[in-house]
Amino acid sequence: MSKICPILNVRPARGRKIIRKGKAKKKGGIGLHTTGNTPRLFLPNIRNKKLFIPELAKKVNLRLSARALKTLMKKGTYTILKEKGLI
Repeated sequence: MSKICPILNVRPARGRKIIRKGKAKKKGGIGLHTTGNTPRLFLPNIRNKKLFIPELAKKVNLRLSARALKTLMKKGTYTILKEKGLI
């Protein structure tokens, strides 16, 4: 299943994990050195949620990011889903 949120259109982002070695100069070392640079994916926090919509008097199953769930609670479930064309 794709890891895309239909509300905020959040999708996996590419980035790098930087590996550092050594002791900081402030702590008495000779400084941190970068020893590795590994590509990785930053995945969105996708949740399966069953939401009740009082205007329609029914439940809807959605795969949302945690941020989109906060948005739905703030602005209203029905208005956001109607705006995005999911109902």
